[in-house]
Amino acid sequence: MLAELSIKNFAIIESLAVSFQKGLTVLTGETGAGKSIIIDAISLLVGGRGSSEFVRHGAKKAEIEGLFLLDSDDHPCIEKAFELGIEISDGMVVIQREILVNGKSVCRINGKLVTIGILREIGRTLVDIHGQHEHQELMNVERHLPLVDQFDEKNTNLAIEEYQRLYKQFLQIKKQLKALNENEQKMAHRLDLIQFQLSEIKNANLEPSEEEKLLEEKLQLTNFEKIHRAVERSYVALTGEQHGLDWIGLAMSELEDVASLNDSLKSIYENVSSSFYLLEEAGSSLRDQLDLMEYDPARLDFLETRLNEIRFLKKKYGQTVEEILEYAAKIEDEIDQIQNREVHVDRLKKQLQDVQKDLLLEAEHLSNIRKQIAQKLKDEIHKELKDLHMSKTIFEIDFSLSEGKEDGQTVHFQGRPIEFLESGIDVVEFLISTNPGEPLKPLSKIASGGEMSRIMLALKCIFSKQQGITAIIFDEVDTGVSGRVAQAMAEKIYKISQGSQVLCITHLPQVAAMADTHLYISKQTKDGRTFTSITELDDHAKIKEVARMISGVEITELTKQHASELLELAKQTKTEALT
Repeated sequence: MLAELSIKNFAIIESLAVSFQKGLTVLTGETGAGKSIIIDAISLLVGGRGSSEFVRHGAKKAEIEGLFLLDSDDHPCIEKAFELGIEISDGMVVIQREILVNGKSVCRINGKLVTIGILREIGRTLVDIHGQHEHQELMNVERHLPLVDQFDEKNTNLAIEEYQRLYKQFLQIKKQLKALNENEQKMAHRLDLIQFQLSEIKNANLEPSEEEKLLEEKLQLTNFEKIHRAVERSYVALTGEQHGLDWIGLAMSELEDVASLNDSLKSIYENVSSSFYLLEEAGSSLRDQLDLMEYDPARLDFLETRLNEIRFLKKKYGQTVEEILEYAAKIEDEIDQIQNREVHVDRLKKQLQDVQKDLLLEAEHLSNIRKQIAQKLKDEIHKELKDLHMSKTIFEIDFSLSEGKEDGQTVHFQGRPIEFLESGIDVVEFLISTNPGEPLKPLSKIASGGEMSRIMLALKCIFSKQQGITAIIFDEVDTGVSGRVAQAMAEKIYKISQGSQVLCITHLPQVAAMADTHLYISKQTKDGRTFTSITELDDHAKIKEVARMISGVEITELTKQHASELLELAKQTKTEALT
């Protein structure tokens, strides 16, 4: 649940802090008081699009901070946070977002700086904001299939993953076939180019790690004088007359005579003796090095030429010798494919046929699963609509096949050409008939605003049970309804709040009456500036506010009495819902 929210310098809000409780929290107030601004702030907190326009005039930045409490150890947020490297302890998630006057954002989750993309991914697991714009989304046919899949993700996810694995293979083979079937002149030009490139690389006779070895040798030659002088002086220092080894040998000889008389001296003698033989071996190695060392300016010229050749090839074919050789192997395969085009085309066509067969089987399997799920979803929607006084409404989930074009490679299913889509072969559309005897028509063409509100609420009620969302926000979703329908919507919103925290902006007194917590949003003007404040209403204030919502501006004793009755009825309804 969203437990705490702090807002500073956001739109008309200078500073506001509010605690939220479990259950249903209703936000009411006069038009323009800032109710929707609070929802906008929560939306930005969980990854909504920011803008410098949100920063209060005269301020440098807007600041929003929220504390979310997770109610289980297996909450979807925990798994998502783990994937993204964000630590969550004690089931607490603190999100902070700052919006600067230049429009840039700074986002943090539990103190860790994150991108807007990561904030949005985490936010989806915490808050579901439902506003009137979602009615438009529901009218979009492309959103209908994902809703069917979402209803039973356990079954659909596995089938979708297997289908998409084959679908990627299918696309790859089609891409290869298309490349081989390109214009012959273009193919000939491509062949000339890559044959020249392969010849250029092969003629260079590159070897793995060659550049590193050449650079090492070049380093030795360019520093020959310095290295030779150091080796020569070291050799003389060790082996010359009256130099290092002579003195160490003398010390070893002297100590040898007394080593048997004193244990401490014996240990020292052994160390000196060991050092003498090691240094003697080092002197011998230095002599061998001197015998082998020879400055070869011609070799240095060769190294420079060879390294320049490698640098030239790296500019064209790869950043390392290994990458150049990999590129050579790749274009060698491409040359083989072009020169033996017909053989490869036949092979790919055979592969495509095999993959298409398997893909069609997976698509049909996925489609059958979806149809079974759609039937269950349809039954659930009818139950919810009945509660919302739409018992005579017929809701149908229509399945059709994606249409394909005849091109010689088209797959046929159920006697017609189909097209494999990323989502399968199903095209799904929600159909509805709101009046008996009327034919089923697309949802977007038949439903009124009030009907669409109820259908959305029915879907929200169904999906909220399984999403594990911490908080659901309804922003004026009760548009176009009144009377007993309004009461039914109020009860449905309350029902949702039993499984998830619900924050609801409403103009309906029936919804306000059902609130576990009622927050009143108001604005005042002081010194020419507007300020928004929020107040939790007690029982007496609730009666007054519900009365205002019933009657409008003028509150009479009759409207207060009506409000009291409505609140009492809501108490009874809530008690019955809990028993």
